[in-house]
Parts: sequence; structure tokens; C-alpha cells
Amino acid sequence: MKNYLTILFAFLLAAPVFAQDNMTVPLIEVEGFSERKIAPDEATFQINLEEKAMKVTDAVKVLNKKTQLLADALKKAKIKDYKLIADNYSVDVNRIYRTGVSRDSGYVARQSLRVVTSSKNEDLQKIVEAIQGAGDMSYNLNFQISEATQKSLEDALLTEALKNAESRAQLIAQTLGIRTIKVHRVSLESQPVTYAYAKMEMMRTSADSAPAPPLLNPDEQSIQKRVYVKYTY
Repeated sequence: MKNYLTILFAFLLAAPVFAQDNMTVPLIEVEGFSERKIAPDEATFQINLEEKAMKVTDAVKVLNKKTQLLADALKKAKIKDYKLIADNYSVDVNRIYRTGVSRDSGYVARQSLRVVTSSKNEDLQKIVEAIQGAGDMSYNLNFQISEATQKSLEDALLTEALKNAESRAQLIAQTLGIRTIKVHRVSLESQPVTYAYAKMEMMRTSADSAPAPPLLNPDEQSIQKRVYVKYTY
């Protein structure tokens, strides 16, 4: 406790110093920016399952059966290079509101499933057919830049953003007749920001419905990085 109070007291003493530093030290503050536009390399089928029943065990049983049917359909189709991911599982009381009065009517079980694969996978149509063959399911097809690709570009984006900030600061200094500048403080975004412009398709499928091909030509997406740099002169 004593150490905590000592650290807090030191911080309170230092805070006015930092504030005064920004007020008394002449600064040039700039934003550095970098951007890459690349084609999405990952396709994700998002499937949301829901089942209502009077007993928890019945709702869960049917939900698990639907999940297993999808897993079996994907396996039977011999689809290459995909991941079936289950998450956001929940079971809640099915509460119904009518004329301002609520009553409980069994339970509702929910499960989110994701089929993740390459955007260039030749088996995308087979995945659609497997989902249709597994039963009555709603899904979204999204194209995005994978996390691995974003991480591989992070250093390059950061370098470009820092160079952009330096170029802006040098331009300001030269325009104002300032001879030399020096980095005072740098603030970074935690990770690149992705702006998704990829096309998306939502379908309602059933076992006896005609196959509907997915949208295979997603737009490019933009990955951006920003830094904030203060220079002294």
C-alpha cells in the first residue's frame, strides 16, 4: 500500500511537468499515414443457429445435431483447407412479452459457426452446397484480409507512416525557416486499421433449395496505419 501511494504521489507531481513541457517547448506536431490496398485472402461463412425447447437438454441436443450435420456434410464433400469454428454458445430462458406482461416459455440455445478458408479456394461452391445439405440455415459470406497478412504488413506500414510524418515535419520546418528539428515524442496505433469494402452476400438455404453460387469477386480492402509525432526545434 505504501509503495502504491508513493507511485501515485510521484505521478501527481510529474503530471504538471508533462503539461508544462508541452506548453513551453516549441513543437511541430504531425500525423504520419500509410496505406495498402490489397485483395482479401480469406473467406468466412458465418452461420447462426438457434433452437427453442421446453427443456435445456432438448434445445442443446437439437443444436448439437445441427452442428454435427454441418461438420459431416463438409467432410463428405472432401473440401480442402478449411476450418470449422464454433463459438458464442449460449442457453437463455425464452422470455415472451405480451401486453406488458412477461412469461417464461422454455429455453433458447444459440450457437455461432464459422467456416474459414482461402478466398481463392476452388471449393467455395462445395461449402455452399454442404451448408444447404446440412439443413435450414442462414449464413453470411464475408471476404477479408487475414490476421496473418495484416501482421506481415505491419512493419512496412509503420515505416512508411513514420517517413510520412518526418516528411511533413521537414516541409513545415523549411517553410517556416526552422533549421533543425528533433523527435520529441511518438504515439503509435496499436495495430493497422482495416477498412473493408468487400462485397457480402446473405442467403437463406434449405435442403431442397437450388444451389446459389457465392460472390467470388470481392473488392480490394484498405489497411491503414497512423502515427503521431512531435518534433522540437
